[in-house]
Amino acid sequence: MFRARYLLALLAVAYLLTGVYQVGPDERAVVRRFGQVVARPGPGLGFGLPWGVDRVDRIPVRTVRQLRVGYDPGAGDTSGSTGDSTRTPAGQMLTGDQNLVNVQLVIDYAIGEADQDLDDYTVHRELVDATLTRAAEAAAAEWAGGRTIDHVLLTGSSALPAWVMDRLGERLPELRLGVRVQRASVALLTPPDEVRSAFEAVTQAQTAIGTKETQARQERDQRLSQAAATRYKLEQEARQFRDEQRAQGRADAAAFLDERAAFRTIAKTNPDARALLWWNEIQETLDAITTHGGRAEPIDHYLVNGELNLYAIFDFFSPPRR
Repeated sequence: MFRARYLLALLAVAYLLTGVYQVGPDERAVVRRFGQVVARPGPGLGFGLPWGVDRVDRIPVRTVRQLRVGYDPGAGDTSGSTGDSTRTPAGQMLTGDQNLVNVQLVIDYAIGEADQDLDDYTVHRELVDATLTRAAEAAAAEWAGGRTIDHVLLTGSSALPAWVMDRLGERLPELRLGVRVQRASVALLTPPDEVRSAFEAVTQAQTAIGTKETQARQERDQRLSQAAATRYKLEQEARQFRDEQRAQGRADAAAFLDERAAFRTIAKTNPDARALLWWNEIQETLDAITTHGGRAEPIDHYLVNGELNLYAIFDFFSPPRR
């Protein structure tokens, strides 16, 4: 009898101990009593009513989960096994110009730490992955359906994740899954296997065109730079020549004015001033002829000191001697 009471007491204690629970440092707990949420304790040791009355769900709120959405290259085309030959595999989407493209996304998400998020995740935890998969596939299909196949293949890796993140951010609060999507990325974005070689050839041709366009732009920029340098050089030389000519013209004008003033001063007292000016100009002319390779020699030796001097000009218009 005593042993039976002892055993019953142990069983009662063990039953009461089922109300003790431990919450990890990266977890939150949701305590439901007869299905109604009564507490959401954080990390540490917790106490509640025993099993059958309270139910404790431990939720790893700081764990990032990864979900692959869309086309699975390892699964292949399973449409034949269902008897429907027109069915496309999951993740094979139709573009705006009636082409098919295989898309696989990687969704990183975590459970929210707010009380409402914990309650929603506790109720819908079995539906989270499937619902999130459908929402992400719908967003990806919406993006692909509004664009051409070329645009999808060329810009999808960078543009599609941002589109999916925006759409999931709008739709998840309505679904009340209690999760927050942290990142979306493209794991696979290719045309179907049947036409992949053709698309690769087109991509290679487009790459070659882009390379030639880049080379042409570089050559254009190089030639424009050279032309600009040549123009700048010519402009500098023209400005320098202009300044030199202006300076020379000013100097010649100043010299002429000085000579005129000197002539007028001398002419007042010297009647031979005009003849002196004449011989000065003749001498400058002869010096210029000699400087440019010509020869000027007097031909009338008897009139050298007279009133008229005659000179013979030689080789002035002939090519320069070597």
